[in-house]
Amino acid sequence: MSKPPPKPVKPGQVKVFRALYTFEPRTPDELYFEEGDIIYITDMSDTNWWKGTSKGRTGLIPSNYVAEQAESIDNPLHEAAKRGNLSWLRECLDNRVGVNGLDKAGSTALYWACHGGHKDIVEMLFAQPNIELNQQNKLGDTALHAAAWKGYADIVQLLLAKGARTDLRNNEKKLAFDMATNAACASLLKKKQGTGIWFQFSLLWWHPD
Repeated sequence: MSKPPPKPVKPGQVKVFRALYTFEPRTPDELYFEEGDIIYITDMSDTNWWKGTSKGRTGLIPSNYVAEQAESIDNPLHEAAKRGNLSWLRECLDNRVGVNGLDKAGSTALYWACHGGHKDIVEMLFAQPNIELNQQNKLGDTALHAAAWKGYADIVQLLLAKGARTDLRNNEKKLAFDMATNAACASLLKKKQGTGIWFQFSLLWWHPD
């Protein structure tokens, strides 16, 4: 049973695939790629030949080859952010993969970068002019919630300096401050909120300055 054809690319969107086999071009206009290469499809207006980019080269690819001989990658930017793969993230951005796209959990790539503690990924995403800092996923968590919960004070500091909101509550009515798992994150968030809350951990007391 053959796979259903990929949905057409919407304006401003990029479809991303991983080649399962090497493709040998027959004309100079066609794109050469090898098994495992990532292919970014930017134009599917011709039903027979799609325009794609791989390893910085752009050319035409038979649409039936992509449909039958390539694996779709639904959220490449998210995957790169989760893995801390800076070169893949840069390649995705260079090929105009949307920086604020949401995965099935409603999370952005920035959320996953903060969740994984990948500071270099966070900094690269911050360099994008339209990056959305405060997107809440299906659980209501923001990137700041993730960084606080995982205890990455350096990333909490980056988010706060960039202007991330501290007043957003998730579905459990918790602020990022409420989810902080260490004193460093709690201190940063408390200073930003300007509250006089005392924060107690099971084995650790933290006092305001």
